[in-house]
Amino acid sequence: MIDLKPPYRIAIPEDAQELAELVNFAGEGLPFFLWQDLAEPGMDPWEVGRRRQAEKAGEEQVVVVDFGAGAVAALTGYAIDQSPDPVPDDLPAIFRPLQELENAAPGSWYVNVLACYPDHRGMGLGTGLLKLAEEIARAEGLSRMSIIVAGHNEGARRLYERQGYEVEASRPCSFDGWETKTREWVLLVKTL
Repeated sequence: MIDLKPPYRIAIPEDAQELAELVNFAGEGLPFFLWQDLAEPGMDPWEVGRRRQAEKAGEEQVVVVDFGAGAVAALTGYAIDQSPDPVPDDLPAIFRPLQELENAAPGSWYVNVLACYPDHRGMGLGTGLLKLAEEIARAEGLSRMSIIVAGHNEGARRLYERQGYEVEASRPCSFDGWETKTREWVLLVKTL
């Protein structure tokens, strides 16, 4: 990991509530839909999300923006192998287009989550986190970035395109009972 300076810091398990909300923003509501399936009877699906995010924070896998009152934006990502494993036949249909697109960007640093609370948008936090992601990628010896965005999310696409990302591929969304405006997923890639 690179050296972080305020307002950036590694997330901690106590950020779990904010991280769950931010992950759900980034995932267009798909995370909450999945947490509903994972929740035990009588369990709040948000608790599933909080537990999962607390675990990731405990493994130091998330960077947040914090101005002193808690996380307001988050970044999660990882390197995609130069030769990714083929998409397994038993992968649920809802994940298949996402995994196919991720596999279409081998050897890149994949921005899995980039999200900001609505009242903190327009402050340059997304741009700052993308630049931080590029520093991480370079430190890991990678020369490409990738991200998947919902086709209808014009604001996010504008942000990525302003930063030099270009459309590489797209796949139709699979629903499996998920109610969403998302009709396609779009892979954007940037060469560093």
